[in-house]
Amino acid sequence: MNRSQTTSQNKPNSKSQTKVVTKKTPVGLHKSNKHRGRYNFDALVTSLPELKKHIIKNPKGEKSINFSDPESVKMLNKALLAHHYMIKEWDIPRGYLCPPIPGRADYVHRVASLLENESSKLAHKKVNALDIGVGANCIYPIVGAVDYGWNYIGSDIDPISVKTANTIAKGNPVLKNKIECRLQSESRYLFKNIIKPGEYYHITTCNPPFHKSLQEAQQGTDRKLKNLNANKKKKGQSAVQDMKGKQAKLNFGGQKAELWCPGGEAAFIKNMAFESKVFAEQVLWFSTLVSKKENVRWMRKNLEKAGATEVHIEEMSQGQKKSRFIAWTFKDSAQRKKWLEQKNCLSQ
Repeated sequence: MNRSQTTSQNKPNSKSQTKVVTKKTPVGLHKSNKHRGRYNFDALVTSLPELKKHIIKNPKGEKSINFSDPESVKMLNKALLAHHYMIKEWDIPRGYLCPPIPGRADYVHRVASLLENESSKLAHKKVNALDIGVGANCIYPIVGAVDYGWNYIGSDIDPISVKTANTIAKGNPVLKNKIECRLQSESRYLFKNIIKPGEYYHITTCNPPFHKSLQEAQQGTDRKLKNLNANKKKKGQSAVQDMKGKQAKLNFGGQKAELWCPGGEAAFIKNMAFESKVFAEQVLWFSTLVSKKENVRWMRKNLEKAGATEVHIEEMSQGQKKSRFIAWTFKDSAQRKKWLEQKNCLSQ
């Protein structure tokens, strides 16, 4: 399969007459993703010399890092951000989520393509984006601002995350006046208190917490470490030791708001679906990642109940990892075109 497959269907008996489009993309990262192919460690070390001491050789004799070591992972992220995004000032507090950048960037590129499908005249520098749960790492706004020139608002319920993300935004000239992070003062809301009267957004992004409890989150971390050790054993590498294991868990872990919430991902995205309707006039497209495949149908049903006009479901893949995002709007094609024209978002 060398091109995307798109299927579309309308629910004739659906009260909302929601149009659903499912897109199966080719294996691999988006064509605009800077992280396609293997990491160029020589170039990364040139951009961040501190990375050099973390480089090891894998069983094939190729340069790599120890992905079970949180400090090595953080240094790799710093190097990637410095090399590809001109980000020289970036750090996160100990114990906060340090996400893999290639997959995060892919989500941004794919929602950018969604916007481009609305009009060939879309002016990316006029695009306003909102990231729900920006985290201390600020990855989505960085990619959107640098690669597309988007103006990004990030939100989070954790004050340390907001402070750290704002420090990153202010500390890098390439992000100047492009990113602002706001504290969500009421955890039961996602858009309320963040989207202000008179503001409008072309796209929202979100990587929701997917566990229901701290215990479930820890079990997920333990499974990742077990799988990592199994893979290391197959390759003849030494396993991650347990009290280095506590350190290693930081690589996969994060704070409460980053990993879990009551009801887990299913409850979170349901709340997002129904709250989004309140802001239907201020947002062109809403979107969220969906980690658990079984939650796709659940989200689709809730969006139909909420009255979404159109729903896009797009699968993504990076190596053996498969994920997907859902995007939805409360406007039909003609209304979206008119909205873009009214917001002066098209190039002349």
